[in-house]
Amino acid sequence: MPTAPPIRLVLVEDHAMVAEAIGLALGRTPDIEVVAQSGTIAAALADASRCRPDVIVLDRRLPDGDGVAAIGRFAVAAPGARVLVLTGEATASVAARVVAAGGAGLVVKSSRLGELETAVREVAAGGVVFAPGLLPGVLDRLTGRAGHVGSALTARERETLLLLAEGASTYEISDRMGVARNTARNHVQHVLEKLGARSKLEAVALARRDGLLD
Repeated sequence: MPTAPPIRLVLVEDHAMVAEAIGLALGRTPDIEVVAQSGTIAAALADASRCRPDVIVLDRRLPDGDGVAAIGRFAVAAPGARVLVLTGEATASVAARVVAAGGAGLVVKSSRLGELETAVREVAAGGVVFAPGLLPGVLDRLTGRAGHVGSALTARERETLLLLAEGASTYEISDRMGVARNTARNHVQHVLEKLGARSKLEAVALARRDGLLD
């Protein structure tokens, strides 16, 4: 019986040691072939266009941009390739962004390499890979049942978001809300996590886009 060709994979990860470890692990798998490794979105787009991979394992945060926001560009560079996003922490809002952008799955970096291998095979076969605990939140956000991606924000986190939109610093948020500096930092961090943002500026931009500041 003829054997199926290996899954052609492009790995996009800017941390050299992480990329090396993942690349070596996947490269030892008989049914997966790492055809290119890239450290930026720009380089990965060129590699994807040249190598025509089956799967692109894409870090969420890269030096030249947000990996999730670039998924559509990979669909143009390598039609038919399926994108599996690597993230430090998976939330329903980030997962919903991946789905909305056309991604096929989300894998947490702390997962075992065997789980990543399984995920690569699953998306290459046409499946999707998300932690079961994320799916209800993803479906709610995509169908509108959650109202918007900020529905999980607490009252204090909403207040924090409004102050961020006014340009307040963490210290100013602390003073205006009457809370300790560390508490204000925690509120800001929770807002960023729940909105799937990498910075205060991105959090405000996402909030405006989703009508949270109307």
